[in-house]
Order: sequence, then structure tokens, then C-alpha cells
Amino acid sequence: MKTLPKLIRRFVCMMLISCILLILLNLILFAACMSSQIPNRSPWQTAEEVASSLQQEDNGYVLPEAVEKELQRDDAWAIFIDDTSRQVVWQTENLPDTVPMTYSISDISRLTRGYIDGYPTFTGEAENGLAVLGYPKDRFWKDMWPSWDYHLIANLPKTILLALAVNAALVCAIYLIANAKLLKSINPIVNGIQALPQNKECHLKEKGLLSELAASINKTSEILQSQSRQLRKKETARANWIAGVSHDIRTPLSMIMGYAAQIKSEWNLPEDTRKKAAVIVTQSGRMRNLINDLNLASKLEYNMQPINRKEENLVALVRQVVVDFINMEIDDQHPIEWKTDEALSTCFVTADKDLISRAIGNLIQNSINHNEQGCHIFVQIMAENDHATISVADDGIGATDEEIKRLNHAPHYMVCDENTSEQRHGLGLLLVKQIAAAHEGEVTIGHSPSGRFEVKISLPSKASKRI
Repeated sequence: MKTLPKLIRRFVCMMLISCILLILLNLILFAACMSSQIPNRSPWQTAEEVASSLQQEDNGYVLPEAVEKELQRDDAWAIFIDDTSRQVVWQTENLPDTVPMTYSISDISRLTRGYIDGYPTFTGEAENGLAVLGYPKDRFWKDMWPSWDYHLIANLPKTILLALAVNAALVCAIYLIANAKLLKSINPIVNGIQALPQNKECHLKEKGLLSELAASINKTSEILQSQSRQLRKKETARANWIAGVSHDIRTPLSMIMGYAAQIKSEWNLPEDTRKKAAVIVTQSGRMRNLINDLNLASKLEYNMQPINRKEENLVALVRQVVVDFINMEIDDQHPIEWKTDEALSTCFVTADKDLISRAIGNLIQNSINHNEQGCHIFVQIMAENDHATISVADDGIGATDEEIKRLNHAPHYMVCDENTSEQRHGLGLLLVKQIAAAHEGEVTIGHSPSGRFEVKISLPSKASKRI
């Protein structure tokens, strides 16, 4: 089943994307935070600026006003330690009282990397002394022992990548373990949902996080199975009823046709009586064909009709049907023309010979039945690539665009339709569609080249031969 692995991949991908985005966000925030700290180099720069800006005059050292204002703005103080005496020879007015005025070498070393009485200090070198800049105690934090292992720094990129990989693997493991129960319960749910359209019975265990969904699927499956059983009973009953009625009608219908044929052949009877008997024979024949079509359509619909497929020459098969109809045509009201290219001698299809003959016969008979005033019927076979097309057209009364649209979109199975007044091309075309569908073919209904009525049957074919 592909759905569950796909769902797991989706969860894992979302988790990985979330982790990557989270890491990127943290890096961006870290970079932004660090960039805001870049100006913290300014204490050292300011200390250097103070050292270089101090000017020695007759009455001592003087700091330019601009630099002094900068120190006041940062609430910083400054002193200047003389190289020779190691005493403070200049100071700002805001110097804390606890700041010493005399320094040893060790004191200078300590304040350079650390603090004076808790005040973070920064130094700037002058020609004859050292400028010391101090800030409030809560302004800066200084690392007193800034030494790092060289190999640690050299391998830092690899260490970071390894740590990220381990963290990602740990997050994946935690995520999968936490969701394993959920994923395990999803698998039968997906199988149950996939079984419903296929009308398969399913019963899921109603437990776990998705127990309510499993219960709904079980209930839906029970409803569908109940409906399917009822439908099969109805279909079987209808098929049996149609078969029984067809069988029961044949005997009285044969008697009617037999007696009507005798009356029709009695020359001592009035002409009007013999014509009525001929009408009875004709209409009884149509009724017999209709019953046969109804019975066959019912069997095809419910897969009760065996289909014996063999390799057949479609050209010879259809030509024989046309010849049979031509031999039966005695009044020349419905002449049939064979329009197939004479160069097309063979066109092989794998089909049931009797069913294909029945379909072609229905189409020809359909043109005859709906054109009582007479028409020309045209039969043609066309072979193209791996399909063969049988066309039966006429130049009779035809059909409107709406009728053709309705016939093309009508289902190829039997439906209950109370609208019987407009079923001019009903059961015969239904049977043709069923036969074509049984052979993986298609039926197209449209206008003939003369603008009248045409039906095309397209069937999968094998090799065709032209002479």
C-alpha cells in the first residue's frame, strides 16, 4: 500500500523542514544579536581615542570637549597612568572614589584584561602613559581567561555539523516514536477507505486514537454491503422475470405468427384481410426480435451471457450480415449498399461472431424500422492503426441534434425510464452498446454524410490486409 509510506514521508519531510527553518531562524536571530553587539568594540576604540586625544599642557592634561561628551553619554570614566610613576596624572570628574590612584605592573595587567573594583575597564596606549576607560558594572562582561584549545577551534565546523546531525536524528527518533501509534492506526483506516469504493466488506478494530473514524467506516461498509445484497437480489429477480416472460411469450407468439402467415397465404380471402394478416406477421416478427433483444440485453447486463471470442475476419462477417438482409429484402424499399473499400480484404478482430452479427443486424433493422417509407442503407468498414470501425448509416428521416446527444449520453445498461414516448432508438441501440462494451469497443451516434442517421462501432483490431 502506497498511502501510509507517503503519509510517513510527508510527516518526516514536514518535521525536517520545520527543524531546518528553526535552525535558520535561530542562526538569523543569533546573527542579529551578534551584529547588535559589534559596536561593543567601541570601548577599546574609545579608550584608544581618549589616549590619542589627551593633550599635555602647562597645567596638566586636557581632553577635547567632543570626546568628553561621548564619555558622559556612555556614563564612562577615564584615567591616565604615567609610565614612570605609575600614578594617575589625569582623571575625569565622575571617577568613582574606590578607583586606586597608584598601580603596579600586576595591577595594570589585571585591569587590562579584567576589572577595577568591579568596573569593566578598557585600555588605550599613549606615548608616555596608559589611558584606562571604565564603564558601569552592569554594562559589559569580560572573560578573564580567554584561552581556547587550538584543536577545538580548528574542528569547530565539524563539531557543529555533527551536533546538528545528532540533534536532527534525535528529533526524528522522538517524533517517530511519539507518532508510531498514530501511524499504526492510520494503516487499517486507509485500507478500509480504499475498500469501500471496491464494494469490499471491511471491519476495522474500533480502538485507538481513530476509533470513531473506524466505527464510521464499519457502519458505512455495512450499509454498502446491505445495499449491494439487496441490489443483487433485485437484479437477479429482474433477470429471471425477463427470461421467464420471454420464454412464456414465445409459444403464443409463434402460434400468432403461424396462423397469421396461413391467413396471409389464403388467396380465397379478401385482399384487405390478407394485408392485415401480413401486418400481423411483420409486427409479430418485430415483437419477437424485441423480446430476443430484451433477453440478450438482460443477460449481458448481469454477465449471464457467455462470450465466445475467436479471431474473426470482420470484413467477411459484416458482409455476410449485409448479404442476408439483401436476400430478405423483397420490396426494394430499403436497399443496402456495401461502401467498404474493395482493397480492404481482411480485418481481424477477437470477437464473438454471433454477438457482432447481432449488433450489425440490429443497426440495419433499426434503420428499416424507423424509415417505413423507405431509405438507402450504407454499410462500411474502415481500418486504422489498431482499431476497426463499422459504420451503418441511412438517408432516412434521421434524428435531431438533441436526440443524438441523448442517445450518445444514454447509459449502455438497462435503466428504468418512464418516458416511453420518445424512445425511437431505444433497446436496439442499447444492445449494440452492450455488445461493443463487452468487446472493449465504443459506439458513436451521429449524422450520416447525407445529414441523417449514422452509428459507428469501434473495435480493437489486429492486422488488416489490402489487395
